[in-house]
Amino acid sequence: MKYMLIIYGNQETWDSFDPDVMADIIRQTDALNSELAASGELVGAFGLADRVQARTVRVRDDVPAVTDGPYLEAKEYLASFTIVDCDGPERALEIAARNPASRYGQVEVWPILHEAGVEM
Repeated sequence: MKYMLIIYGNQETWDSFDPDVMADIIRQTDALNSELAASGELVGAFGLADRVQARTVRVRDDVPAVTDGPYLEAKEYLASFTIVDCDGPERALEIAARNPASRYGQVEVWPILHEAGVEM
């Protein structure tokens, strides 16, 4: 079963970390991703650009309207996500708990119900 592990964050939080702590978080994340790749459980891990580079598209009356960034009321925004393919929800939760981001914020675990490939 595939799961999406979602990490939220904000630049203010990341900037508040001591550079050595941030380097350690990145090292631990890379080590976890390498371990999951070796076990065959890692489908992909992706960091996202800052929210100021995001765009939102809404279509009304067949006319697309593009606005800058997502409209957010919260300080946190989607920062990265990892897709794992593992035996079940318990394993997905175990992987999420091992992600360094879970110690500084939270990691959401969402089952992926279906996927569409290029063969469609």
